[in-house]
Amino acid sequence: MPHSNITGENIINLEHAKIAQKNFTVLSDVNLNIKKGRFCYLIGKTGSGKSSLLKTLYGHIPLVGGHGSVVGFDLAKLRASEIPNLRRKLGIVFQDFQLLSDRTVEKNLKFVLEATGWSDKTKMDERINEVLNSVNMKSKKHKMPHELSGGEQQRIAIARALLNHPDLILADEPTGNLDPETSNEIMTLLKKVAEDSHTAVVMATHDYHMIQNFPGEAIRCEDGKVSVLDTAELFE
Repeated sequence: MPHSNITGENIINLEHAKIAQKNFTVLSDVNLNIKKGRFCYLIGKTGSGKSSLLKTLYGHIPLVGGHGSVVGFDLAKLRASEIPNLRRKLGIVFQDFQLLSDRTVEKNLKFVLEATGWSDKTKMDERINEVLNSVNMKSKKHKMPHELSGGEQQRIAIARALLNHPDLILADEPTGNLDPETSNEIMTLLKKVAEDSHTAVVMATHDYHMIQNFPGEAIRCEDGKVSVLDTAELFE
């Protein structure tokens, strides 16, 4: 069984990790440590390995070499049957929201809670209200996704990612479909999540304007390697 106690508060720990898709090595000798509550960008050109790295972290593609652990799960030994347990400890936010279009905001969130083992109706209602409050969307609880703007849908997607008190949120271009003003709101929200709930956030983006507005740390994928730098270095 995987250990869910997280050693030294390291949410992500990769040592000499090799990440491959279809026998093609995308990234090699990856060394990365991310602690609780850290906010990091994941940057790099299209095809540089950002998505492959994220997919490895949430168990979609296996780690093919080296060592890796995410929220206490050993990626090298991760069995298919353990992937749902891993994902329960993660929040994943995509560019295209991925809300279920045939049900209300509340029922979207309830669907996730039921799928992850919640059964107490009162506790489910409480948790749904808590996460909607945290993203300022409580008034939209009974709306259908198509009645919401893109920014509102992404707020709901973030609320959904928070439902199970994750140790880590992986956000794949979460502002890619949004206008600049809405993107700034979503960024402010994700930064607040990292600070308030000590949840680590790793956010893939190619929007350098936003990185300039919200400086921090960046994990850069380039030429098959990964490096960590301060975003100020990108604009020198």
